Amino acid sequence: MLRPFHLAVPVTDLEKARVFYRDILKLKEGRSSDHWVDFDFFGHQFVIHYKEGGNSNNDSNEVDGKAVPVPHFGVVLEWDDFHAFAKAISSHVTFVIEPYIRFEGQVGEQATMFFYDPSGNALEFKAFKDDSQLFAT
Repeated sequence: MLRPFHLAVPVTDLEKARVFYRDILKLKEGRSSDHWVDFDFFGHQFVIHYKEGGNSNNDSNEVDGKAVPVPHFGVVLEWDDFHAFAKAISSHVTFVIEPYIRFEGQVGEQATMFFYDPSGNALEFKAFKDDSQLFAT
């Protein structure tokens, strides 16, 4: 059985980030304090921590002709869930990389999209029609 991961990221405005993850991305909120908030991130433990100055990472790498933000995090969704999620959030986020099919017709073909949270943390959501392609070389 795959165990949940734990990830914590810095945010510059705890309440603004809380609203983004809870109300825009529709993540279930868990425990919290005046400096951090836990969320159920598709079965994984995700925590936002208030940090003055927030995220200072603004690097990118080229992948499939697109400037992919580094670092970034996200989750691999089911194919249909990816498309429903993209549609649900499209009017609430500004995509860095709009939903599209990466590596089309090649090994590792996938649907992907990137956007930032209110504190500048880059998120990627992706899906494979064939999950065996996740780690294919």
